[in-house]
Amino acid sequence: MRTVGIAIVALAAAVAGAAPQAAQRPAQRAQTATTGSIEFTANVTPTDAHPQPVRDFAFYLLRKSLADIHAEVEAQDPPPKLDPFIDALEVTPELKAWMKKNQTVELAGEDFFHKLKPEAILGVPEFFSAYVTYNTHYPGGDFPVTHAHASDEQKNPDRYARDVKAYRDALLKYVTANPQSANGMEVELAAVNPSQKWQALLSGERDRVQKRTLRLAQTQYLVTQADSDLNGQCAMSGIPPGDYWLGTLGERAQAGDVREAWDVSVAVRAGMTTRIALTNLNAVEPPTAAH
Repeated sequence: MRTVGIAIVALAAAVAGAAPQAAQRPAQRAQTATTGSIEFTANVTPTDAHPQPVRDFAFYLLRKSLADIHAEVEAQDPPPKLDPFIDALEVTPELKAWMKKNQTVELAGEDFFHKLKPEAILGVPEFFSAYVTYNTHYPGGDFPVTHAHASDEQKNPDRYARDVKAYRDALLKYVTANPQSANGMEVELAAVNPSQKWQALLSGERDRVQKRTLRLAQTQYLVTQADSDLNGQCAMSGIPPGDYWLGTLGERAQAGDVREAWDVSVAVRAGMTTRIALTNLNAVEPPTAAH
């Protein structure tokens, strides 16, 4: 009788232990039927080389594309506008007009000299002063010399005006014939060059937008995340049906000379596994502030 009693107790315990497991199986099957999963591989192909798996890399599933999130944030914190920035500068109206016409505040470098025409050197006071000062310090031998004297401006204004005009005409002729003579004048423009201030404004806005974009992506739009294995493979499960975006939140995976990021749309269907390959072909440029 004792043996029978023990057997009954053991059987009861086994039934009690099996009951929760049996109850879980229908729930698990129901969840599988109402949700879907994603399986993907990520590979980067360097130039003239074989594909390499993206190992141990974080991937994120979002309810909205990172590019759209970035655009949403940037609409709330738009980039600074160049013309109002120029209007606030303490420079001559002629220099402001030149900056607006050329849509630049950079007063040095190859692009500046490409846009700098002889007429602007003579017409913008800052350019005129910088050009003359530089070439006076480093004369080329035949650089024009003014015959206008400040004392004549009051005593003999007509003569003064003629001498000034003759000097400016000679300068225009000289710089037209010798465009390289403008190279180096940017040294004299350093005190009025606002490019660093402008770049600081742009950089500050880009940083703000980038940080808010990532914060919003991970707090409001994140569904799940997972890391790839050594073969560049990854899986995400238990995902409600819908349209999502699979990506790296702007982080780039590198292989050789190639660095790639992803923000790829993917559809999840109930009871199904969506498979996708992330490669150079569907990689995207991470969103940046538009200027």
